[in-house]
Amino acid sequence: MPRTRRWPLLPAVIPNVLAERYASPALQAIWSAEGRIVLEREFWIAVMKAQRDLGLDIPAEAITAYEIAKDSVDPGSIMARERVTRHDVKARIEEFNDLAGHEHIHKGMTSRDLTENVEQLQVWRSLLAIRDKSVAVLARLKKRAEQWNDLVITARTHNVAAQPTTLGKRIAMFGEEMLSAHHALEDVIARYPVRGLKGAVGTQMDQLSLFNGDAAQVAELEQKVVTHLGMPAVWTNVGQVYPRSLDFRVVAALTDLASGPSSFCRTLRLMAGHETASEGFAPGQTGSSAMPHKMNSRSCERVNGFHVILKGYLAMASGLAGDQWNEGDVSCSVVRRVMLPDAFFAIDGLFETYLTVLDQMDAYPAVIAKENAHYLPFLMTTTIMMEAVKSGVGRETAHKAIKEHAVGTVNDLRAGKTTVNDLVDRLANDERIPMDRSQLAAIVAAGESNAGAAQAQVATFAKAVAALEAANPAAAAYSPGSIL
Repeated sequence: MPRTRRWPLLPAVIPNVLAERYASPALQAIWSAEGRIVLEREFWIAVMKAQRDLGLDIPAEAITAYEIAKDSVDPGSIMARERVTRHDVKARIEEFNDLAGHEHIHKGMTSRDLTENVEQLQVWRSLLAIRDKSVAVLARLKKRAEQWNDLVITARTHNVAAQPTTLGKRIAMFGEEMLSAHHALEDVIARYPVRGLKGAVGTQMDQLSLFNGDAAQVAELEQKVVTHLGMPAVWTNVGQVYPRSLDFRVVAALTDLASGPSSFCRTLRLMAGHETASEGFAPGQTGSSAMPHKMNSRSCERVNGFHVILKGYLAMASGLAGDQWNEGDVSCSVVRRVMLPDAFFAIDGLFETYLTVLDQMDAYPAVIAKENAHYLPFLMTTTIMMEAVKSGVGRETAHKAIKEHAVGTVNDLRAGKTTVNDLVDRLANDERIPMDRSQLAAIVAAGESNAGAAQAQVATFAKAVAALEAANPAAAAYSPGSIL
C-alpha cells in the first residue's frame, strides 16, 4: 500500500523573529503578551482606585483581590475565552474577574478606553528605552570621532575620491545627523498625548453617568489615570481612537533616528571593501562557508536591513494616518498589532547591533596612507586652483588646465602607462599654472595633515554629545548584549 506522508505539526506559537532574535529583553518585556496583560490589569486597578476615591461603591477588599491576581497570567485560558466571545477585551475582563472573584473592573469604560491607553503606555515606555539607547550610541560615536580626529583619509563624493577629510569628521558627520534625530525624538516624547478615559465616542458619557453628571469628578478621574500612565499630555477632542497620525509621528521618529546609523554602516561596508576600516571580526567568526579568507561586514549589513524594515513600517503608518472613519473603527487594528511592536523591535535590534559595531570597529592607517598617497595630488586640485586664481589666473582657465592633466594622469594610471601619480610634474610644466614644482609639491604635502575645519567641526559635535552624556550618565554607559 502507498505510504501516506505525515507533515510535522506546526508549533502552537510561531516566533516573532524581530523580537526573539534581535530585540533586547527590556523591549521584549514591554510588548510580550503577558506583559501587556499585566499592564492592562494595572490600568484597571488604577481606574478602580480613582473611582473609589471619588465616591464610587467599590469595596477595598475587591481592589486587594484584583491586586493579588494581577500577575497570574494564563494566555491559553484567555485565548479559549476569546474563541467563545470573539472579543479580546471581553475575554480578558472575564478572566481577571474570575481570578479576583469580583466584577468591578471596566466600569464606565469601553474597550478603547483600555486598549488605546495601554498601547500608548507600551509606546511611551519603548520611546524612553530607545531614547536612552540612542544616548549610548551617540556617546560611542563621540568616542570614535575623537579617537580618529587626526587620521586624514580620502573623502569621497559620488563614491569617487574628492578632497581630504578625517575619519573622525566622517564619523561626526553621521553622528550629527543622528543627534538631530535624537532631538526630534525628544520633541515627540515631550509632547506625546495619551487618549485618557473618553468612552465610546469621546464624550465621556458613561463616566458622567457613573458620577451623576459631575463633570469635575470625571475630569479628576481622568487626571488620576493620566498621572498613573505618566505621559506629558492628554487629548481632549478625541473620538473612540486617538488620531493614527500620532503613530506615524512615532514611527517616523524611529526611522529618522536610524538613518544616520544606516548611512554610517553603508559607508563602513564600502571602507571595508577598500580595507581601510572594518567592523571587527570576532575570534571564531566565519565570513563565508566557501571562502575562508572572507571577513564580511555582516553586522553593518544587518543595520541597513533594519532600516529597510523601519521604512516599511513607516509606509504602514502613513497608510493609517488620515484614514479615520468618523469617531473611529478597527480597520487599523491588524496593522498596528504588527507595526507598533515590530518597529520598536527593529530599532532596538538596530541599536544593539550598531553599538557592537562601534565597540569593535577598527581603522588601518597603513592602508589609508597608501590610498592617500595615490589620490592626494587629485584631492588637492581645488587648493591648487584657488592658489592659481589668487595669482591672477582666471578660474575657468585654471580649472581647464588642471582638469586636462588630472584626467590624463588618471587615464595613464588606469592603462598602466605609469604606476606613479605624476600630476604635480604635469602641472609644473604647464604655463597656465603660475607655480613651480616645489610650490605645487608643498600644497600636496600640506594635504597629508590638512583637512580644513574637520577637527574643529568634530570638537563641536563632541561638545554637544558631552552635554547629553552628562545629563544621562547611566544611558551613556549602556553596553549591548551579545548578538548573533
